[in-house]
Amino acid sequence: MLTTLSALLGVVRLVMPVTAGPQGEPPGVARQLTFLREELDDGAGGEAQELFPEGYFFLHALYGLSWVELGMRAPAGKRSTALREARWALERLDSPDGRAPFSPDLSPPYGVFHRGWSNWLRGGVLSLQAAGDRDAAEVRRFARDSAELGAAFDASPSPYLEAYPEQAWPVDSTVAIASLRLHDRLLPDRFNGTVRKWLENVRQRLDPRTGLLPHRAAPETGEPLEVARGSSLSLTLRFLIDIDPEFAGEQYLRFRERYVTSPLGLAPTVREYPEGMDGPADVDSGPLPLGVSAPASVVTIGSAQVYGDTSLAAALASVSELVGAPVDTPWTKRYAFGLLPIGDAFLAWSKTARPWVSKAPDPPQATVSGWWRVPLLSLLALLGAAPWLPALVRWHRRRPTRTSSVAPASAAPSRPDDASRLGDSD
Repeated sequence: MLTTLSALLGVVRLVMPVTAGPQGEPPGVARQLTFLREELDDGAGGEAQELFPEGYFFLHALYGLSWVELGMRAPAGKRSTALREARWALERLDSPDGRAPFSPDLSPPYGVFHRGWSNWLRGGVLSLQAAGDRDAAEVRRFARDSAELGAAFDASPSPYLEAYPEQAWPVDSTVAIASLRLHDRLLPDRFNGTVRKWLENVRQRLDPRTGLLPHRAAPETGEPLEVARGSSLSLTLRFLIDIDPEFAGEQYLRFRERYVTSPLGLAPTVREYPEGMDGPADVDSGPLPLGVSAPASVVTIGSAQVYGDTSLAAALASVSELVGAPVDTPWTKRYAFGLLPIGDAFLAWSKTARPWVSKAPDPPQATVSGWWRVPLLSLLALLGAAPWLPALVRWHRRRPTRTSSVAPASAAPSRPDDASRLGDSD
């Protein structure tokens, strides 16, 4: 019975809508954030830090950014909760715990990862406020940090600044450049030249195998050191659209062609390495069954949504509902029984995705058929029916055998002849 109920629940999760596009509020995200705040208050940031180097920072950053996304969907007079929570998260990024993994000796101080994500969230906080209502100290800090970022990019021969000493990942610089574009939307233009130079340098240093931004690059020159990978590309594309929508659209289509796959024909997922290539798993990719990266698949929900690829975003989100086994209450929602809050944070942030700076592009041609659920639904149907098969077999064997209703020829009554019948009529 439990197996059957689980299969039925899986069917419901697979067919219920879990995304709402860039305007509506995705179902369950507010309850996810309630759960995440409880976990953060109980020390989840420190626990995440033990899993990977940016765990504390990422968990708070994604929590704050998801609140900004929800606040953008609310009327101007109903953003106080989003503003309060985003500011709370931003304070944690600036704390000693938030800066601990990063070096103050880099340019800008604490490196492009810390500065880029912090600047993006700081700009998000300002975006929730009308221009005349913005806190003057927050505006000054945003302008100052943006200026330091811009100066670091202008002085660098590489488009990719260091996140750690002598280590650079293009995705981190993409976030930082997007924050400069956000600056120029909120405040007077200042970084158009910096952004143009960055884009020119990036186009000259794409991964030669895929034509996409590489996973890792040489900080001195920006030359690719590692093939483009799904875990970083899914993040890169989320921000690239706010830098140059046309270039971003080209990159997104390449990514979708080379990395989105349906292993065993079951459901859309995202590979860590391009089709035809395998590689080792690491802390960024997570385990790679059949070459598929769960973090890349989750983050691609948001990337697909900002490019208007709603069929892919909805399919990936539905798969996350099935595989993630969420636990719902009237107040909270958590995935995987709440054992890995960073996964909840990425899901909440991905399902609330929208462009912050650029206008959403025309949607690309859909590649996910409306029939993609059929193989998974068939498997769930078999799983639900399996516990009942032995009972059905026993019932079939116990059924009484149906006997013939035709009497033997020797016992059949003789047919009266015509004379007898005529005599009877007399």
